[in-house]
Amino acid sequence: MSARMEGGQALRARFAPEFAAWGEGHLERDTAAEFPADQWKLIGDSGLLGLPFDKEFGGLDQDLVTTMTVLEELGHGCRDAGLNFSVSTHMVSTGVPIHRFGSRQLRERYMPKVCDGSVIGAHAITEPQGGSDATAMRTTGRKVDGGWVVNGEKCFISSGPVADLILVYVRTGGDKGPFGLSALLVDKDNPGLHVGPAVDKMGLRTSPLGSLTFTECFVPDRDVVGKPGSGFLILDHVMKWEILCSFVITLGSMRHRIDRCVEFARSRKQFGKAIGEFQQISGRIVDMRIAFETARRWLFDTAIRSLAGDDVRADVAIGKLLASEANLKSALDAVQIFGGRGYLHEYGIEKDLRDATAGTIYSGTSEVQRDKVARFLGLY
Repeated sequence: MSARMEGGQALRARFAPEFAAWGEGHLERDTAAEFPADQWKLIGDSGLLGLPFDKEFGGLDQDLVTTMTVLEELGHGCRDAGLNFSVSTHMVSTGVPIHRFGSRQLRERYMPKVCDGSVIGAHAITEPQGGSDATAMRTTGRKVDGGWVVNGEKCFISSGPVADLILVYVRTGGDKGPFGLSALLVDKDNPGLHVGPAVDKMGLRTSPLGSLTFTECFVPDRDVVGKPGSGFLILDHVMKWEILCSFVITLGSMRHRIDRCVEFARSRKQFGKAIGEFQQISGRIVDMRIAFETARRWLFDTAIRSLAGDDVRADVAIGKLLASEANLKSALDAVQIFGGRGYLHEYGIEKDLRDATAGTIYSGTSEVQRDKVARFLGLY
């Protein structure tokens, strides 16, 4: 076993006993669409949020693969998929760009708070006129003495209604393409920022989603992440981390679901035998396992190649497709295996299906990912 794998296993063992406790009460919170602030405090105190960040800021200084190893266990152990999603959003969408591209002053000011969870982070990309086409964004940053004035609207912002710190991507240059974008940090108390209420949604209900409106919102030069005009390059780096980390959590949830289906298929009797003895049931569970193993190997292999400096853009798109669509099919199959029980809220299976649906939409829809792969194949 490599040193990296040994480190990942040790960290999994360290955190795993806490994961189940973080998920307690998830069905009630799902019904209420309530962000679990108490659990967030426990997560911050545990040190999990600092996994990939330097020890000088309170982090654990782990690489991408080790971070993913622990996050997979989070998905397996904590049943609150919305909370898990907020963890990934905070760590990847805010922590990673500040840590990788921010100035020394920005890192010293914000990274300790990111690592201990005393702030909740989010990033703002999507706009009402365009979803996955980030280059079409209309929110602008106008240069003034000492900073930038931001105007525009962002929507579907994960953790937006509860976020303390938001990395907003805006157009600061005349270039209509990717090189006119910049990334700016905005505090929730900025007088030019209006945070909309959480919207009701199908799944991941404990991770609030909302809109942000910027009206003559002044952001000082010190809060620009990277250089002006480098926003698309930052976003490209962040999205790679976002997909790998978010969907390895998804795989952990999928693994837990497979365990539940195996246990249920062994114990549930129909027509004088366990339902797992019927090929229609056993075949579904076998297919779940095959899809899980395929997606898992693809995601981890992609992460290893990324650390080696390979171009993994197509691999990331394929990994998202494999993981998100396998998770959705797995959740639908689980409802069928559990039958009437799968349709009831109290068993949590129908919640899995609602949560899994989101994975084929966020971080770029399945259609967008297929389009990316087609372009890498040179089809157009």
